[in-house]
Amino acid sequence: MNKGKIGVQMMMLKNKVEELGAYETMRQLRELGFGAVEVSQIPMTEENVSELKRASEDFEIEIAAISAGLEPMLPGAPGETLSNDFDKIVSDCKTLNCKFIRIGMLPFTVIGDKDRILDFTTRAEAMAERLAEHDIELYYHTHHIEFQKYDGEFLLDMIKNNTSKLGFELDVHWIQRAGVNPVEFIKQYTGRISLLHLKDYRIGQFIVDQSDLKDISKFFEKFANIIEFAEVGEGNLDMKGVIDAGLESGAQYFLIEQDDTYGRDPFDCLKTSADNLRKLGYSDWF
Repeated sequence: MNKGKIGVQMMMLKNKVEELGAYETMRQLRELGFGAVEVSQIPMTEENVSELKRASEDFEIEIAAISAGLEPMLPGAPGETLSNDFDKIVSDCKTLNCKFIRIGMLPFTVIGDKDRILDFTTRAEAMAERLAEHDIELYYHTHHIEFQKYDGEFLLDMIKNNTSKLGFELDVHWIQRAGVNPVEFIKQYTGRISLLHLKDYRIGQFIVDQSDLKDISKFFEKFANIIEFAEVGEGNLDMKGVIDAGLESGAQYFLIEQDDTYGRDPFDCLKTSADNLRKLGYSDWF
């Protein structure tokens, strides 16, 4: 049977990297059985890049992808971007022996404006073509806002239909939050996805206390916002269906991500996700 590679989105571990360092963080991931990571929200300093490389080699952990914005999220915002730091980012990618760079989300300055988003799409496609000359693929990570409709068409589909080099890192939690079936939607992106985010979707425990009832508007605000980011297998998504659809559609890396662990240690959350994925039959994907 064909198989993919299960890994970890290291955004979950940015505080661990600050506390323990990149090398020790990667060592603990190896102890949990993981053999691939995607690097995000971790400063790509010379030290971190060096330690990620050393850990990758020592623990046989693939660096599936690194992250970089196409441009600043806001004018003048700090951080490396492909527009301003192209050579450095490509060098980091080569150093870490990875072939994917992924854009985490739309710049804040274009969100909600169809024309600005399509202009961003044109620039992203041009950057994807430029990176292809270095044998690197550019991917765009989705949330729920790309499922806004313009004349009956999802914005995400508009981005896809106006590009050919740009790939898409579909995030199944955000697809579900957009009111779309992740299993069926993944199939529509066959050939455009190598990276898939595994993130479950849970309805959190809704506990009402008397203070909530004193202001009904606050009660309903709380009521409407009980969706949580869950460990894989601890939510309501059909994760086996998601993974099988991803594999059929060309996904190579299946990356566990949990935006909020609600006070749990992220390593404990990752162990829960890994245990559940093994129970589903994906032990040999680690």
